[in-house]
Amino acid sequence: MSLAAYCVTCCRRIGTSTPLPKSRTYWREIRNIIKFTGSLILGGSLFLTYEILALKKSLTLDTQVVEREKMKSYIYVNTVSLDKGENLGITYQARKELHKAVRKALTTSAKILCSPFTDYQYRIIAQASDSRTLIGLARSKDSDLRFFLPPPPLPSLKEDSSIEEELRHLLASLPQTGLDECIRYFTSLALSESSQSLAAQKGGLWCFGGNGLPYAESFGEVPSATVEMFCLEAIVKHSEISTHCDQIEANGGLQLLQRLYQVYKDCPKIQRSIMRIIGNMALNDHLHSTIVRSGWVSLMAEAMQSQHIMEASHAARILANLDRETVQEKYCDGVYVLHPQYRTSEPIKADVLFIHGLLGAAFRTWRQQDCDQASAGKAPEDGDWYTTCWPKTWLARDCPALRIISVEYDTSLSDWRARCPMERKSIAFRSDELLRKLRAAGVGDRPTIWVSHSMGGLLVKKMLLEASKKPEMSPVINNTRGIIFYSVPHRGSQLAEYSVNARYLLFPSLEVKELSKDSPALKILQDDFLVFAKDKNFQVLNFVETLPTTVGSMLKLHVVSVESADLGIGDLIPVDVNHLNICKPKKKDAFLYQRTLQFIRETLAKDLEN
Repeated sequence: MSLAAYCVTCCRRIGTSTPLPKSRTYWREIRNIIKFTGSLILGGSLFLTYEILALKKSLTLDTQVVEREKMKSYIYVNTVSLDKGENLGITYQARKELHKAVRKALTTSAKILCSPFTDYQYRIIAQASDSRTLIGLARSKDSDLRFFLPPPPLPSLKEDSSIEEELRHLLASLPQTGLDECIRYFTSLALSESSQSLAAQKGGLWCFGGNGLPYAESFGEVPSATVEMFCLEAIVKHSEISTHCDQIEANGGLQLLQRLYQVYKDCPKIQRSIMRIIGNMALNDHLHSTIVRSGWVSLMAEAMQSQHIMEASHAARILANLDRETVQEKYCDGVYVLHPQYRTSEPIKADVLFIHGLLGAAFRTWRQQDCDQASAGKAPEDGDWYTTCWPKTWLARDCPALRIISVEYDTSLSDWRARCPMERKSIAFRSDELLRKLRAAGVGDRPTIWVSHSMGGLLVKKMLLEASKKPEMSPVINNTRGIIFYSVPHRGSQLAEYSVNARYLLFPSLEVKELSKDSPALKILQDDFLVFAKDKNFQVLNFVETLPTTVGSMLKLHVVSVESADLGIGDLIPVDVNHLNICKPKKKDAFLYQRTLQFIRETLAKDLEN
């Protein structure tokens, strides 16, 4: 206001002053103009300086920007509280317009000059980041690995000690009482045998008097089993018990497993076992800080960017279990999220669950049908050329609003090949175990479609029937929209008949025996579920193979007949493939995948729209 008054005074003086000689008047006007302009510049400079200093106080660097914008530094202007008296007059309006202009300039410059940080800046952010920020960065797509510090140095091994011996000591330090038979089996196997005897026991030549030696494996290659692998299998089982996880951490297990993880970089089987252990430990919230400090987040951030779906999915499970800021679900061993594996702002509206069958797996069961040798060497023409897991690659792209989960559990055709000779798990036992794990993962909180292959369909039927009897599982039933059955033997399988007839050679497992056509449990399951599914009005789609499946080098069997694959409700679609390929589309535009996609979209149409 004082500046405006001064300007008005100068103008009045110029207008009311008496005429002077021409030369003197000319210089007087110049001096007045200089005074006016100088005062205006000085006053404006002081005003701008004050406003910029005030604005500087309101500028803050939001650490969440690093996660959301991924390697781009954006500055946000937070709202500053003002007194009501300041919200009036020309000064407030000028400040408001100036702030708006500066925000616009900052936004424009951030978009134009969005260059990545330097290595030094990455290191500063990595050192300043807390555990929540690190986990958020690890679960952000395409995060620069320079955001993560390398794992801390590992303690030296004891003198005259090896990783094998350290693993034995770790395993021996865990409680050995009150364990189920399989944990005791793996523990005693790893602690009592040498490398040579272990390799011979699991895959060497068969001899009479052995202790359940896998006879069928003795005709093939001798597996390269090691003590490390057997110790890890035992520790995986121990890590399913919360108190044992505490013992693993207290005895330096996180550092020892990290050493083993780095030594066996070229052994995916050992690395997956290690990640299973870390994922189980991450189910315990009180161990999160220790897991982060030991450097596992940086290792899993790197694994998340792997081209191997199996490795990336194991890492995604670990990080999801560590991310209690955005993930409330807990993913137990064998439950893997295929999509979304990163943090996302997109709403997830429904779940699609994939349950494999006998000798299947969470990933390889759902791969694209193996291409022939002639096309295997060709360069891919587009991103849909070949996928090792079509639910993750194709379905996630076609239906991004879905959470896609794949489940893994151990099965065997013969007791000779059983990983644990004492393990006798029926369909009822497995369904109860899987149902508990899936409910912990939040299954039932959203509309759900079940996709199953072979024996997996029997598990789905049993899980839904059991869930209907438990009040706490009622959300699973209420939100089930539909089921897809790929060659599910609702009325038994010829493979089971063959295995039982050859029982003196193959010793069929309990799972195979339950698939027999004369199995009372199978008939009761079919009758009960048919009534239940009709009552709940589940949408059902059935596929069945029409070609025989090669078993071994000479035998061909039609594993599931058309009659057995017919649930009694829903469409039944025969497909000219064998039992193994009934769930493996040849390509994305193949009928098998497109019909599956159509069923999912139609069944979830209302849920996806909402």
